[in-house]
Amino acid sequence: MQTTTLSFENLHNYGELFANMLRARRETFIGRNKWDLPEALGMEYDQYDTPASRWVVVHDQVGQVLAGLRLTPTTARCGVYSYMIRDAQLGLLDTIPRELLDCEAPVSETVWESSRLFVTQRVPLAQRRPIYFNLVQEIARAARTLGATQCLALLNANWRHWHQRVGIDMEALGPVMQIDGLNNQVVAMNFAPNLH
Repeated sequence: MQTTTLSFENLHNYGELFANMLRARRETFIGRNKWDLPEALGMEYDQYDTPASRWVVVHDQVGQVLAGLRLTPTTARCGVYSYMIRDAQLGLLDTIPRELLDCEAPVSETVWESSRLFVTQRVPLAQRRPIYFNLVQEIARAARTLGATQCLALLNANWRHWHQRVGIDMEALGPVMQIDGLNNQVVAMNFAPNLH
């Protein structure tokens, strides 16, 4: 199992890995979850997949994608959009409640957003813990590289049961709310203690 952080600057070095990650997202979000999202050529994408973002991908040696997520700077802009959590708060997204944060969504060079987290159905439940651990550790490494001290994410509200096992300080930034029948909550992953 390998974990790679892709960017528009380096994705040419990894063959089909970026396209395979978008295919795995389509399989997860459109195929399994039945979300109404943009797709083309068997790949899922949205307005936040821009050169400003990074993509953390867990994969095997031949490029088969097991899991992934997207990192977007909170300073990003693409037309009227910035990043998913902020845009939901501003009422630009009709699928996520506006009241997802207890504060104003930050816009800062040191804060990034993690979104589109997925683990493919090919990964048995018993093998998911090391994959989540790899994802979180790679987020921390990428944060250090990008100068981020915090990463926001809209996660399943069960995050309190596992965050200490992966060694990341996390705190709730909003209420638990139901989205697509699941309890979700915005949390902040705080990397400042790890950035020495």
